[in-house]
Amino acid sequence: MTGTGGPARDTGRTDQYRTDPERRARWEPGDHILWRYRGHVSGPAGRAFHICRPVTVVQDTDELLAVWMAPGTECVKPQLADGTPVHEEPLATRYTAPRTTARARWTGNGVLKLAQPGLPWSVWLFWEHGWQFRSWYVNLEEPRTRWSGGVDSEDHFLDISVYPDRSWLWRDEDEFDQAQRVGLMDARTARAVQEAGRAAVEVIRSWGAPFCDGWEHWRPDPAWRVPVLPADWDRLPGRQAA
Repeated sequence: MTGTGGPARDTGRTDQYRTDPERRARWEPGDHILWRYRGHVSGPAGRAFHICRPVTVVQDTDELLAVWMAPGTECVKPQLADGTPVHEEPLATRYTAPRTTARARWTGNGVLKLAQPGLPWSVWLFWEHGWQFRSWYVNLEEPRTRWSGGVDSEDHFLDISVYPDRSWLWRDEDEFDQAQRVGLMDARTARAVQEAGRAAVEVIRSWGAPFCDGWEHWRPDPAWRVPVLPADWDRLPGRQAA
């Protein structure tokens, strides 16, 4: 597979992520949208976004939303208030230490994200240098809410890595358990996440979509430019359910 759409229209303005209620229902290949996650701790204005990744639309249909996060993309990520990267904080205080957000470039290879509407997970594809396919990554998350400028979700901590030989393993079980211990996830939600994980495992075992669809052979359109992170990346637009 290769990128099938032309490059996003370069208006020279960040309002390409507009919230126009008359915007078409589906995005075109090459469009730029935002892929965002809310934080798990509520503040005065509710649960603010703490992850934002500008991406390029590869495909948008009733069956699948596929987007490409290019190398070098400026994103927003959470970090501790003192500047410590989240993954460097001991697990015992990782979710209780004060946090903020920071802008940073995606330094790894690009990531292809695949999301089937309504499913409580998305599947990400990773490559090594030279387009050597490495693995799929099942990110368990709240079913995405769609709005005119992108999709929003909430990460559910627990993940699954899937390899080309069809083997798989759970990821971040310790973080999933810690999130429950500190009250970021109640028992009912945790059970639902575990159920979603088991459902994803059944898809892996049967080698269903998207694992069987050949996305590991996909390549981005070389004419696509890297999306720009807008100043108002964290705004709260009116949204429509996916």
